[in-house]
Amino acid sequence: MKKIVVFGPGPQFKGGIANYNTSLAKAMGRKEDVEVHIVSWTQQYPAIIPRDFIDRKSKSDKLAGTRIKVHYLLNYNRPGTWRKTVRFIRELQPDRVIIQWAIAIQGIPLRYLARQLQKSGIRVFFDVHFVVQKENSNLDRILTRRCLRFSDAYITHSLKTFDELKELIPGKDYRLCQLGDPTLKEGTPVLKLYHPVYDMFKKDESFDVEGFKSSLGLKKHVFLFFGFIRKYKGLHNVIEAFNLVSQQRDDVSLLIVGELFWNTLDQKKLSTRLKSALFGLAKKLFLKKQDDEQNYRPLDLIEKYQLQEQVVAITEFVPDEDVHKYFQASDSITLFYMAATPSGVESMAYNFGMPILATRVGHFFETIKHGYNGYLAEPDNPVSMAKVMVQSIESPIPSDNVYATSAEMSWDNYATAILNQ
Repeated sequence: MKKIVVFGPGPQFKGGIANYNTSLAKAMGRKEDVEVHIVSWTQQYPAIIPRDFIDRKSKSDKLAGTRIKVHYLLNYNRPGTWRKTVRFIRELQPDRVIIQWAIAIQGIPLRYLARQLQKSGIRVFFDVHFVVQKENSNLDRILTRRCLRFSDAYITHSLKTFDELKELIPGKDYRLCQLGDPTLKEGTPVLKLYHPVYDMFKKDESFDVEGFKSSLGLKKHVFLFFGFIRKYKGLHNVIEAFNLVSQQRDDVSLLIVGELFWNTLDQKKLSTRLKSALFGLAKKLFLKKQDDEQNYRPLDLIEKYQLQEQVVAITEFVPDEDVHKYFQASDSITLFYMAATPSGVESMAYNFGMPILATRVGHFFETIKHGYNGYLAEPDNPVSMAKVMVQSIESPIPSDNVYATSAEMSWDNYATAILNQ
């Protein structure tokens, strides 16, 4: 029996990487000859970051009915727990450890973890969600390079990420392998796989869609923005484009559902104010001015354009069991990103057969076929974005096309590809 450790945020955390890590563990756990352990952070980031990362709303047990064990061990701020985590994994004697790589600042403890495990003869796989950070600071590149070189294999979700990996960490004998390719015997395997379609979010066929839309005051055609509100996700682009669409049509609504990423703690507390001050200082030292999200306030555009009657904004974290409501009430998802790596929100949209409206950035060239499963707009061009929004109404994308696109993008296929390396 193979023993696999999946390292990353456990199911008590919120966000796409926690959902991803849990789904990967479940897919591997469905194999009869595999024993899976999730080894998780207890604290993922430096203590000065002013944000609550725990899911305090979802009631469902994401691991119900599985044999998977979760171990919350590694605290970013306590190096003693780094050593404890290494000892624990060594004692498990796993066949391999799959580490989620999603943000460079985690490279300090993850470098220690990966290096020590390799010294123990344990195979380390980094599941690389992106190589070049959205902010792309010098510090990010240094931390990424120093950490990711301690890996026996990599998993990437786009050719763009593979190219960035080769550029940032040259000198390795990389061997690109895609789904269905034979197992690589030489070199460092790089599995170029898709972002699987989430199976934890499903349609509720008994859900009263029209009643829900009516309760929110939504009109006939609904565009959805879903997920954490971050600058790179381009909510400002979505609102700018929607404003143009609303000038042409009176039967459209924009539904914004997402937590304000940097506004999850009580701003009146002294501890929050201290964290914010220290975090602000750190950003000034390490980030370029244009990458600081401190003053990112896209929702102000709603009032600027007087869209209060056309836009519904729910700026709080949505429990897992309520996610389906917003997708079922909407006609298409808007991913007008400024920069993109494979998106968990895109994966969720596939699960609901929802057409995707995206910008021509990042990996979207690989997954969105213009006019088939969605429409592509030019980046930083609200006129182009508005055009595809109107196009999605006048030439709607059949849900069957969206489902067909994702037919092979299952977690089971994904897990099998990794286990075969």
